[in-house]
Amino acid sequence: MALSVVILAAGQGRRMQSSLPKPLHLLAGKPMLMHVLEAVDQLGTDEVFVVYSNGLEAYENACKNSGFDNNISFIYQEKQLGTGHAVHQVLPHVNPGNQVLVLFADVPLLPISLLQELVNTQRHDTVSVVTTELDDPSGFGRIVRDQNRQIVSIVEHKDSSDLELAINEINTGIMRLPEPYLSKWLPQLTNENAQGEYYLTDVVALAVAEGIAVEGLVAEDSQSVLGVNDRTQLAQMERYYQLSLAEDLLNQGISLADPHRFDCRGDVEIGKDVFIDVGVILEGTNKVGDGCHIGPHVVMKNVTLGDNVRIEAFSLLDGAVVGNRSIVGPYARLRPYSHLGEDVKVGNFVEIKKSTLAAGVKANHLSYIGDAQVGAGSNIGAGTITCNYDGKNKHITEIGKGVFVGSNSSFVAPVSIGEGATVAAGSVITDNVPANTLAIARNRQQLVADWQAKVSERVPLEQEEST
Repeated sequence: MALSVVILAAGQGRRMQSSLPKPLHLLAGKPMLMHVLEAVDQLGTDEVFVVYSNGLEAYENACKNSGFDNNISFIYQEKQLGTGHAVHQVLPHVNPGNQVLVLFADVPLLPISLLQELVNTQRHDTVSVVTTELDDPSGFGRIVRDQNRQIVSIVEHKDSSDLELAINEINTGIMRLPEPYLSKWLPQLTNENAQGEYYLTDVVALAVAEGIAVEGLVAEDSQSVLGVNDRTQLAQMERYYQLSLAEDLLNQGISLADPHRFDCRGDVEIGKDVFIDVGVILEGTNKVGDGCHIGPHVVMKNVTLGDNVRIEAFSLLDGAVVGNRSIVGPYARLRPYSHLGEDVKVGNFVEIKKSTLAAGVKANHLSYIGDAQVGAGSNIGAGTITCNYDGKNKHITEIGKGVFVGSNSSFVAPVSIGEGATVAAGSVITDNVPANTLAIARNRQQLVADWQAKVSERVPLEQEEST
């Protein structure tokens, strides 16, 4: 049967103390809602609805940035009168006869296997709810079963008796039920309860009254089906998620200095015999080859590393490609469209921007290389700068193979340095340099004998403070 997904995102999220809607707060670098949508995307849904109460533009922008903008219908809930009321707002838009899956935008870590089981293997003429067991179920609705272990009702915490409060099996809010049942039951809901709300969970009792089976799908991993209500819970969810990713990497044979101090905020593909030190942050999409060593407090975003690459401490790489056996850092920065060939060395306090360094290039210290092409085997001395911006346009610096650039040299682009050339230290190169040529572009040193610098008279401290 076709599937309609309803994602409830209309809660005010007051405990977040934020103007941003709660489902758009980030978990592992992306909004919680996007985690839910990614899971839903794997189900082959017929239609997806997001129920919201404020922040439509923020929701639309987040979905657009994540590539979900064409697949979602946003439904406005003007007054937050409960989960049953929220789903009722969507019902007129749902294709008749569909199965309806109800999810929550602040439950970001739903296992796709659980959702697939809920949708594909549960009987479609029943109501299915996802439950889990907690040592401390305070605040959650309780699953009430009869003597045959059949679900007969879901009772919210505030409406529970002492006997019901002793139950450890709780309702996660995740449900799957046929649209015809919803169309019949939702108008029957009342708000005669402690919170004065229309509970979607009350349809369970209506189903039982009609002799329709209510199936419970128990989630063994409770954390994966719990929601986020405040920033403390968001931080706890982040650590849970990161540790689970770290454990996956460890099981793949990757060494982490400390799994508790590792953050992956995107997708990563890592080869064999890789070591990752503490404080490393991986953002976007990263690919790491075999035998790589990533030092402490390195940040990599959309980076590709070849085999046996070393990234030393406190380096920042963004949108860069690093060839086999190259070394970057410590304290280096590779900006987008930086391409390092094999056996390249980019050392401390070197910044590379939109440049290609061919095999064997060395830039060991304190340099800026922007909009440049550097040939194989060239050596860039400390303090070298490519002056690529004239205040209006960017220009290219071309440095051929085997060029030696002395320290504290500046290349005023556009300029080309031929193969095998040498640039003397302290030169400001404004014209092209032919191959195998020494370029010296600096004033001659002058010496003045018997020079004595003028010494200013020292003003007494009391006088200095009074002036």
